[in-house]
Amino acid sequence: MDRRWLPLNALRAFEAVGRRLNFTGAAQSLGVSQSAISRHVISLEALLGVQLFERRPQGLTLTAAGAALLPVVAKSFDRMEQSLNGITSDGSGQRTLRIHLPPSFAQMLAVPMLQDLRREYPGLVLDISSPGTVGAPPQDVDAAIVYARPQGGTHVSNLLWMIQVAPMCHPALAERARAAGPAAFLAGAELLHVKLEREPRHMLWGAFARQTGLQVDVSRGLAFDTACLAAQYAQSGEGVALLDIRLFARDLAEGRLAMPFDTVVEDGYGYFLNVHPEDLADPTVASFRSWIIQRFAALDDHAVRRARLRSV
Repeated sequence: MDRRWLPLNALRAFEAVGRRLNFTGAAQSLGVSQSAISRHVISLEALLGVQLFERRPQGLTLTAAGAALLPVVAKSFDRMEQSLNGITSDGSGQRTLRIHLPPSFAQMLAVPMLQDLRREYPGLVLDISSPGTVGAPPQDVDAAIVYARPQGGTHVSNLLWMIQVAPMCHPALAERARAAGPAAFLAGAELLHVKLEREPRHMLWGAFARQTGLQVDVSRGLAFDTACLAAQYAQSGEGVALLDIRLFARDLAEGRLAMPFDTVVEDGYGYFLNVHPEDLADPTVASFRSWIIQRFAALDDHAVRRARLRSV
């Protein structure tokens, strides 16, 4: 399709509906009538010769074609908006970088990391989102650190680290656990679970039991939305949680948590930095990508070795 005939109004309507999966909400966001939005979407579907939405009684869903088109259109409008805002700005040179961080990652690491980033790039304005999702964020961003299993995709993905978990609890409870031994302790301990989307609540403890060969009733215990909440509960003196050694290295070093056993396993998840391939040409995104990769290159196996030494 020649760019001279790009249906910009129709694409803007499609993007608004695609973000909300609702014609009424899209019309309100653009300040036009619902019928106008509907006409634009229908005209775009006619032009392309494919349906972009499945219209069902329970609501709208994107078709495969719509799901492929939406992020491209959204990113294009975002880029135009940023460029136009830059031209009409006061000349401060500020650039907004939209970053997605998983909740526990954000809570444990974001403050010192972002402080250092702002010192190195003082003209950078950050827009941080942290929804509780596994994998890709629900909204389009410039860069996303995601908690996920290794997988292919349309992004340029860099592994920051693979997660290695160990049972962690209050230091006083850890002393009693060492005296009892792993099997006896876990048989009677209150297990603290971290819930993952579309997974059973006991998935992580179940994987731990299989890898270690321990007989553990993983169906019992408390479940939390984030690892940070599970860690905070464990710090109160109750329960044992499976936590990432690197993410909770400071809590281990400062004695808020302890590893009762020298038992570390990989749970199959990792933290990955994802960016759109076309954004590698954006100097701000490219600089952030290089900076974050270099920063977390220091999080190597020394953290694991130190944690194991503390458990002895």
